[in-house]
Amino acid sequence: MRLAHVLAGVVTLCGAVFAAEAEDGFVPIFNGKDLTGWQGDATLWIVEDGALIGRSPGIKHNDFLATTKEYGDFILRFDIRLIGGKGNSGVQFRSKRVPNSHEVSGYQADVGQGWWGTLYDEARRNRPLARPTPADLKKAVKAKGWNAYEVRAVGDRIVMSINGVKMVDYTEKDAQIARSGILAPQIHSGGPIEVQFKNLRIKEIE
Repeated sequence: MRLAHVLAGVVTLCGAVFAAEAEDGFVPIFNGKDLTGWQGDATLWIVEDGALIGRSPGIKHNDFLATTKEYGDFILRFDIRLIGGKGNSGVQFRSKRVPNSHEVSGYQADVGQGWWGTLYDEARRNRPLARPTPADLKKAVKAKGWNAYEVRAVGDRIVMSINGVKMVDYTEKDAQIARSGILAPQIHSGGPIEVQFKNLRIKEIE
């Protein structure tokens, strides 16, 4: 066997080991079959071909599918795409449902043209808390394709990345802001939209 082939095999093996280590401790939060472990409007949120899909004909209010479990410190990873690159979505975290409302209040890892990689405070402070640079967005985001999103929420610090490129690094200074809560993908109000999620998994940090 040639040395080049041996070295190539070693590199491949090392890459597989590093990839496995990078996923160590992660558990799926979506089973790819149904909405077990989630609560929401089953007319808008469906499962097809192993993907979690939010499909809206156009709605007047934001809608959310939420986990039945709350999470505190964690690393969340998921793949997401907006069909046609259109519309607005995101994933709430350390959040809660607003009583007698369709809204969910808390942090959002935002998605959509002009919003990719933004940390938004939904139904609470109602403003972006941190935004990526245009250069990082251009380097990282596939507007019409699948994007690997990561959210690290540990203590007061939140770091979000897309396709391995850091989008924001934010430190929460308000002690009254919740450090735990539900996760909740969003369908934004407005015209028709389809957002797809897959490979949703989380690593809780104690």
